[in-house]
Amino acid sequence: MTLDDLPTPCLLLDRGILRRNLAMLQAAVARHPGLQLRPHLKTAKSREVAALAAPDFGPITVSTLAEARYFAEAGWRDQIYAVGITPQKLDAVAALNAAGAAVKVITDDPDAARAIAAHPAGLPALIEVDVGEGRGGVAPEGPALAAIAAALGPRLAGVISHSGHSYEGRSIAAMAAIAEAERAGLLAAATRLRAAGHAVPIVSLGSSPVAMHAASMEGVTEMRAGVYMFGDLFQAQLGTHPPEAIAVTVLASVIGRRPERNTLLLDAGALALSKDRSTAAAPRDYGFGLVLDRDGRPLPGEPVVARAYQEHGEVQGRAPLPFERLPVGARLRVAPNHACLTAAAYDRYHVLEGGAEVVAVWERVNGW
Repeated sequence: MTLDDLPTPCLLLDRGILRRNLAMLQAAVARHPGLQLRPHLKTAKSREVAALAAPDFGPITVSTLAEARYFAEAGWRDQIYAVGITPQKLDAVAALNAAGAAVKVITDDPDAARAIAAHPAGLPALIEVDVGEGRGGVAPEGPALAAIAAALGPRLAGVISHSGHSYEGRSIAAMAAIAEAERAGLLAAATRLRAAGHAVPIVSLGSSPVAMHAASMEGVTEMRAGVYMFGDLFQAQLGTHPPEAIAVTVLASVIGRRPERNTLLLDAGALALSKDRSTAAAPRDYGFGLVLDRDGRPLPGEPVVARAYQEHGEVQGRAPLPFERLPVGARLRVAPNHACLTAAAYDRYHVLEGGAEVVAVWERVNGW
């Protein structure tokens, strides 16, 4: 099977680029003695990717119970379910652990902490700490940290943070500063808890930019990152990876041509690409994705999907498009703004190894 045999739209994954991206981040983590990588599989959602990113069934991070179950059944038992837990989901986590998994949950709420502590399964939990993103988490210096730790008691397994605001950095120095602020905030929380007599074995932080650019991880036990595996147009502009390191693209077909407007229509629209517009705030705006030729090479005029309808994507170029090379039915590829959201539309990867031949098909786990 080759690219010409595939239905469109479909999701492509270049295994060679994936392997290089994994090696790049592993080298970045290895700069910090004693720091363990706990890959976040919320983007990949694939056992085959997990086998490369967390070999020998190493520790992983997940964001849905569907992922937790899917990976646990395949042998990845040491997991952090890194979304605030609700009391209604505790039984599901307990069932996974009773079957041999070791899933840890997170919370930033005293009532949820009491529910965790009261659950007969003895579920380990981490306290989520806000280090500047302003999403979930409690302040390192605030009273809620101590209250949650007291409620958890022996169920307390550590502290956890996510510096999603590292995506706002526009230089290596800025992202290194965010990384240091995250480390300092999380260590402040761990120090407070230890001073109060709590064991805090896990000090877990991360994002792909922080993993790449942190100057020091002293005091941190593990790094979580995920999008680095695939890369995307936004991360490339942050400097998380080089521009050529985008491992996932959407294969699409030309379904309409408008030479008088210098536009094309593709059969990949908002549902196939997502409506993420993260590059709008980056130095180069790629609309809803950068359009490449069938083999992933640049096209004249650096065309982008400028408008996304449910099943239509309108391609516009800054220079005349090569219509003579692009009849209706021609295959093109679209590099995504945000690999996590684009990949979520698909139930499988068509795996390439730098060429047009499909060397494997890897399933994904979707849903919750």
